[in-house]
This record gives sequence, C-alpha cells and structure tokens, in this order.
Amino acid sequence: MSDHAIPHFHNQPGLPKIRIGARKFMCIGALPPFDHPHIYIDMGADDEAICPYCSTLYVFDASLHGHADPAACEVPAQAA
Repeated sequence: MSDHAIPHFHNQPGLPKIRIGARKFMCIGALPPFDHPHIYIDMGADDEAICPYCSTLYVFDASLHGHADPAACEVPAQAA
C-alpha cells in the first residue's frame, strides 16, 4: 500500500461492505483483468461511500490507518 499515493481497494470476494481507513481512495471493482475503470472516490466528511460502478459500500474506520478490513481487499501496488 505504501507505493500508492492514494490507497486502492477491490471487492473480488463480492462482500456487501468493506471497512477502510481512508476517506480518499480508488475502487477498481474486481482484480485485473476483471476490474472496472479505476475510480477515485472522496467521502468528504461522510463515513460511507458507494462505488458507482460495482456498488461496493465502503465504510470509513479511522483505526485502519489506510488499510482495509478484510485486508485481502487491498490492491498490491504492482496490480494497480
């Protein structure tokens, strides 16, 4: 994750929601080659955001410090 200026997350497992420790991030949908256009999402002051492509619900959790729960939903830098 440290190679990304903005954290990237995916929902390959098809979860109803993913907790993340960032309000600004990229959603890529599934893992490549089945990803959707990589979309920048900014929650602003909100604690939730829905990706307009894959409908994944992202929920902000400050205790995750830029990571995701589940951690498997973080995109490795080489895959972004």
